[in-house]
Amino acid sequence: MAFVHGKSAVFKLDDSGAVLRDISAYTNEVSFPRSIETAETTVFGNAAKTYIVGLSDATISVSGLWDSTFDGYIAPAVGQSTTLNFNYGPSGSTTGMVKLTGLCMITSYEVSAPVGDVVTYSLDLQVTGAITRTTW
Repeated sequence: MAFVHGKSAVFKLDDSGAVLRDISAYTNEVSFPRSIETAETTVFGNAAKTYIVGLSDATISVSGLWDSTFDGYIAPAVGQSTTLNFNYGPSGSTTGMVKLTGLCMITSYEVSAPVGDVVTYSLDLQVTGAITRTTW
């Protein structure tokens, strides 16, 4: 089993002009929770609950250090009804490494500028449709 360090992660996202941009240089955290709905099918006489698999869902939260170049990629896409491509490599983008791809929409973009610290951003994305798992 080969464990990897998070420092090698790569995240790419379309800008408002549909150009896939590598935003890894501005990013220090990606969270990619995925879930699958279940529907209960328990009937009279069962001693335990039963279920069937339903629809899958995923969101992505990206955060890091704000920069005007980064903002130029992201801000124009906020509030748009178009979907954006994403590519995520949790262990990097070296040939053979896992790559997750799909479409998403921006649901939240926040810039935080505390008086005593660095300016940061947080970006929330809703995945729409299937996620493809391939390699770089």
